[in-house]
Amino acid sequence: MKKSAVALTFPNPSRSYDPSRHCVCFWGYDNSREISFLVDDAMLTKLNPDAGTGEPALLAAFDRNRERILGLAKNLYTGGPQNRYTIS
Repeated sequence: MKKSAVALTFPNPSRSYDPSRHCVCFWGYDNSREISFLVDDAMLTKLNPDAGTGEPALLAAFDRNRERILGLAKNLYTGGPQNRYTIS
């Protein structure tokens, strides 16, 4: 399947922490389709080893690495029916 990463955009800068899944969630859009992305705690800790482990620290780690994480999301995104991806 051909990658559709070019169509994926991130116009909404919001993100949230999901304590039940131990991840930061954010959203991208492929035309009108909303695509959910989850970045697990382990990945955020790998990107920022000194960040800490609570919700504020993990959200701050996401913010510091936003461009890198968005790049990973674009590389992971394949288009098609799947609408949730995990970055770990």
